[in-house]
Amino acid sequence: MKLHEALNIDLNEINREIKNLVTRDKDVPTHSQLAQSILELTSSGGKRLRPLMVIVGSRFGRKPAGRRTLQLSAAAEFIHAASLIHDDIIDGAELRRGGPALHMKTGILSAVHIGNYMSARIIELLSKYSGDKNRYVHDLSSVATAQLCLGEYQQMEHVFDYDLTLAQYLEKSRNKTALLMATCLRVGALSAESTEETADLLYNFGEALGMSFQIQDDILDFTQSADVLGKPAGSDLRHGQITLPVLFALQDPKLAPVIRSIGPNSSPEELEHVLQLINRSDALARTEAVSQDYLSQAASIVQQLSSFPAHADLEILLEYFAGRDR
Repeated sequence: MKLHEALNIDLNEINREIKNLVTRDKDVPTHSQLAQSILELTSSGGKRLRPLMVIVGSRFGRKPAGRRTLQLSAAAEFIHAASLIHDDIIDGAELRRGGPALHMKTGILSAVHIGNYMSARIIELLSKYSGDKNRYVHDLSSVATAQLCLGEYQQMEHVFDYDLTLAQYLEKSRNKTALLMATCLRVGALSAESTEETADLLYNFGEALGMSFQIQDDILDFTQSADVLGKPAGSDLRHGQITLPVLFALQDPKLAPVIRSIGPNSSPEELEHVLQLINRSDALARTEAVSQDYLSQAASIVQQLSSFPAHADLEILLEYFAGRDR
């Protein structure tokens, strides 16, 4: 069963709202490269994790979710899709979900403008809900304009930086991935008038899930095939991204010099050799343990929300995140 089915969420409603963000902007012609690129990007696949988390969050409110919650869920996917555009440009990634990345089809300049437009469109949408009563929507626009950009900058700043600390890695992962997931749950809850205490617990749950999600991504880059990943295996290290498995492997005095020798001009054979060394080390097992620790933190928060019927949805999310590497 697919995740949205397990959560009893109509994905078609979310997809229609995502499409409306483009088609209802009178300043963007429907057949323009801008509109068509965004529509193609947002319909190219993906589990819609972030919109689903907005909807799940709304189930902890005192009022039924309405159109506002649906728009916020679409906004969350727009923010995520825009970040993928910038991510691929920064990484020099040629593939996304098994097909050419957007900048490979439009050129880098056009892709940057498309990503910028998507972020601006979200700020425009959320501005409709400004005011003291709806202060929570600022959380989503803040993530769109600040935290994700900060995460992308941190990623760019530390290319092939083998002296990256664990704290720096965790902060980058939090900004790049976890905070948006956390904010989706919190914003969804507050859009349905949950209490601040409940919304904060959901935020903490989402942050823990998001950290586990990013760490699992780091592991999958070493363990899954290119066909499954939709991009070449080992892409992170190929593009100079120092992830948690690499940080753990660098603690082995025998591996560290070989890993540090990898740079932008390394051959595919040299890179493949290092990837095999990391795979044979204990780095992936140690990384998995960190991921499981975050999942345990998330599970303890579910228990604190057990008085809500919707806590069952959190258990479904937890099970999905725990099993996505299988």
